[in-house]
Amino acid sequence: MDLGLTGRTAFITGGGGGIGRATGRMLAGEGALIALLDISQEALDSAREDILNAVPQAKIWTGVVDITDKASVNAVFAEAAQALGPCDILVNNAGFARDKYMLKMDEDDWDDVHNVVLKGAFHCCRAVMPAMMERKWGRIINMSSMAYLGNKGQTNYSAAKAGLIGFTNALAREAGAFNITANAIAPGLVATPRLKARADYEKLKQRSLTFTPMPRLAEAEDVAKAVTFFASNLADIVSAQLVGVTAGR
Repeated sequence: MDLGLTGRTAFITGGGGGIGRATGRMLAGEGALIALLDISQEALDSAREDILNAVPQAKIWTGVVDITDKASVNAVFAEAAQALGPCDILVNNAGFARDKYMLKMDEDDWDDVHNVVLKGAFHCCRAVMPAMMERKWGRIINMSSMAYLGNKGQTNYSAAKAGLIGFTNALAREAGAFNITANAIAPGLVATPRLKARADYEKLKQRSLTFTPMPRLAEAEDVAKAVTFFASNLADIVSAQLVGVTAGR
């Protein structure tokens, strides 16, 4: 099936992480041109090699960017557009958790998470949307989390991920007239290499599985499939939607 992604340009923030590289790999396999964007050049180099091993013909550009800084976003995104063409598909995937109970949480723990998850998405959308509006085509896919429902020790992360859903829904209504869709994905616990490297991984896994109807955690590729759907022509008129990738949790 032709998903209409051949020749489309996808910008993926957090592109050096497990979900970012799985998304790049899947979209590249469908013929998209991939701009991997991350704060770490080392992570980008590893992701690029991983994607090329799977999709040797892939066209990949990498760029180090601080998405909390508007000037950095504008400069790096302009370089990516010059190398690959203007962004058709924006995947706002960058984010991290910094868990502490609220009364023990430093203000920086709150600000840093919100600045990446929310302000970062704001900067990235503002950088790519004018060209999308001009071409009357665009896909914006924001990576939320099931933490938007609230988890102990994650007031900062839960609030940011819930805010990203509201951001997505509002943006879908602003951008729809220009044939730009905006959707969000809420993964549950995802068995990325970073998660598996944690000393408490098995404990986290077993706790998650007690609430999960299907007997496994999501893999990064499961999340990438949801991104690919929203990016494809199968979702031409799908906007302001949230999809959980949770094994039924």
